[in-house]
Amino acid sequence: MKKALFIGGTGTISSAITRRVASFPDWELYLLNRGTRQDTVPEGVIQIHADINDEKAVEKCLEGMTFDCVCEFIGFTADQVERDWRLFKGRTRQYMYISSASVYQKPPVNHVITEGTPMRNPYSLYARNKIACEEFLMAKFREEGFPVTIIRPTLTYDERRIPLEIKPKTGTWPVARRMLAGKPVLIHGDGESLWTMTHNSDFAVGFTGLMNNPHAIGNAFQITSGETLTWNQIYQAVADALGVELKAYHVASDFLQAVQMDGYDLANDLHGDKARSVIFDNSKLKRAVPEFNPTVRFNEGIKRTVDYILSHPECQTEDPAFDAWCDRVIEALENAKKSINTH
Repeated sequence: MKKALFIGGTGTISSAITRRVASFPDWELYLLNRGTRQDTVPEGVIQIHADINDEKAVEKCLEGMTFDCVCEFIGFTADQVERDWRLFKGRTRQYMYISSASVYQKPPVNHVITEGTPMRNPYSLYARNKIACEEFLMAKFREEGFPVTIIRPTLTYDERRIPLEIKPKTGTWPVARRMLAGKPVLIHGDGESLWTMTHNSDFAVGFTGLMNNPHAIGNAFQITSGETLTWNQIYQAVADALGVELKAYHVASDFLQAVQMDGYDLANDLHGDKARSVIFDNSKLKRAVPEFNPTVRFNEGIKRTVDYILSHPECQTEDPAFDAWCDRVIEALENAKKSINTH
């Protein structure tokens, strides 16, 4: 019986992986987290309730335990992965780290992104922190054989998350709510830049195929669907799932950044990521995991998401401040048009 430990395990990406591994008869799965979402944990999964940031407490919880695979889903800074290295060196045959596709060079020199694309993102602190995490872990692999595997997802969604870009921190329901109310929604640029959406069930197939895989050690893999869409197509698919007309209002990314709400970082979200047209090449992953073959088209997956959210009021978090901000942006641009056209 192989043993896996997931740090986290109940998030957008990790919940699907947890469900998949829990169904494998030859794996014993442990989740290490604070236990705030126990209702989503499958039967048979062993839970260790602890705060990973309390290193001494975690070390005590794991005393005498070893694993075939440790998966870190909630590590964002170099000090956190350094802590993991201290906790798990000599205790696991594989350490899998969730990084991000935002680490890749911005602006991109080539729109086709592979694992060999340089890592550099001056727009996004989040991405730079992920790069620092990767560099620390790969240095430990080279220096002492620490068995790391790097995973780089892009925008992955599940039944609880509508993947849209110009959104408040509370989530994307306020954008969907604007669609349902017949109001225009903001789309960055002309909406024709390309991005890739990945359903978490497809992501889980690629991820679990890398677990206990000797070809994965010391390597980085991006896991994305092969479906590349424009943002106009993405928003249209959401509107179709809601059964409403899409009223798109296109706004330059620079303008959105200049007038963003306090506490937001659209430079990170747009120039540092989603406003760039890229296509992710999954050839390396498919060589390592031949069974990886995404099957959930976005128009199908987003229909499941919308149906779930509409039937679960707890997923419908309102944000009046964001709604008012969208209205102000549109009003300002419409007034500017009128002002120019009258002279």
